[in-house]
Amino acid sequence: MKFVIITHVPHIKEEKKYYAYAPYVREMNIWGKHVDELLIVAPFFSGKAGIIDSYYEHKKIQFIPVPSFDLLSLKAVLLTLFKLPYLLWIIFKAMKNADHIHLRCPGNIGLLGCLVQILFPNTPKTAKYAGNWDPKSKQPWTYQLQKWILSNPFLTRNMQVLVYGEWEGSSQNIKPFFTATYSENEKMALTPKVLQGVVDFVFVGTLVKGKQPLFVIQLIERLHQKGYLVRLRMYGEGVQRKIQEDYIAAHQLESIITLEGNQSKTIVQKAYQDSHFVVLPSESEGWPKVIAEGMFWGCVPIATSVSCVPFMLDYGKRGLLLKMEIEHDSRLIEAVLQDQTDFNRKRIKASDWSRSYTLEVFEQAIEGLIVEED
Repeated sequence: MKFVIITHVPHIKEEKKYYAYAPYVREMNIWGKHVDELLIVAPFFSGKAGIIDSYYEHKKIQFIPVPSFDLLSLKAVLLTLFKLPYLLWIIFKAMKNADHIHLRCPGNIGLLGCLVQILFPNTPKTAKYAGNWDPKSKQPWTYQLQKWILSNPFLTRNMQVLVYGEWEGSSQNIKPFFTATYSENEKMALTPKVLQGVVDFVFVGTLVKGKQPLFVIQLIERLHQKGYLVRLRMYGEGVQRKIQEDYIAAHQLESIITLEGNQSKTIVQKAYQDSHFVVLPSESEGWPKVIAEGMFWGCVPIATSVSCVPFMLDYGKRGLLLKMEIEHDSRLIEAVLQDQTDFNRKRIKASDWSRSYTLEVFEQAIEGLIVEED
């Protein structure tokens, strides 16, 4: 089977291997176990792979580079219109030779893939919509267009669309799905975590406005002001790092908050294991793997009520849902800090839930999607 992937994820070639963002590649390697050949249509960049990148493990890979593009300015729109015929032609040729078409959405390349796949109604297809599928959420028009095409049974045929969460009014080809990071053999017994001495919080994510890292810092600062012994480690890089650094320095928080930068999966896993809480106040998410990973290791999750997050946290029974109000949210955390029994209950429920979504379960679900078409 020739499995064609249409994705916006940037790729790098190093020592005859193709690298990209590790969580994405790890998932595609699972898909790749069940197909004969991978044909990847994606942006390509020169450079070296970073610590958060990983490589495809498939033995037969054909890579087709396409230029990246955006629609964020008039100049960018005009440049995109110039590139468009070439982009559509490349995607069309790849799909024409495919036994299975796989779209990664939302994204600009994914949007073009949504359009071109209309011409191949008989080819088996899947689309992984990694963003927020909530029909009531405010999203860019390009995201809304992708969601409309994917859920339109006339335009999109012979396709299963994998989304996070169950949403009322979804078309029949919309399939609630999930993702996973850890395997069955990693289910070690949870280490007891007591709320005495220093209480550790961890943030893992890109330092950009949408992840709201400054809010996390201010939340920990408020708990510190109230007399709690708290500590925050933040993993990730991004354009807002300087903002975080300046705020930490200006408010003399260096002793309780550290910016750790991008780190390996092993180091981040150790941070989860050592922390009491994992915090992610995102403005938008699909299935936040950071939250699921922290829960796996017994962190009580603290997150915003976006996408399927309320379902993941069982509406507050296995975590805390933020209102993005410092005083309200700090009191919410205080209530747990003062109740060891409630903390224990939440972290056990969180871990039990997360550990039901292992890589083995994930692979079985993916294999089922490919087998169903045979």
